[in-house]
Amino acid sequence: MAEKFDHLEEHLEKFVENIRQLGIIVSDFQPSSQAGLNQKLNFIVTGLQDIDKCRQQLHDISVPLEVFEYIDQGRNPQLYTKECLERALAKNEQVKGKIDTMKVRLS
Repeated sequence: MAEKFDHLEEHLEKFVENIRQLGIIVSDFQPSSQAGLNQKLNFIVTGLQDIDKCRQQLHDISVPLEVFEYIDQGRNPQLYTKECLERALAKNEQVKGKIDTMKVRLS
């Protein structure tokens, strides 16, 4: 399973790097850099195709919408997992307290 993600991560890193380089070319565009611009645009199209191919391998993965909300807010999506675990732990402690209370009452 991790291999699927590694493959996607590799393609995304290449894609981001090509976008970064494209930004540099465009920000200081000279007519002589047209060939480089065209080449970079072709790399971006190819990169998007590669990412789309990875989609087929990951079709069974679902990501909670809250994770995307974390990303939109500029927060680390790993915090979502941490906070979910903290909420589960707190709920577990609450339920354990209720069970202990019921045991005492029934004794």
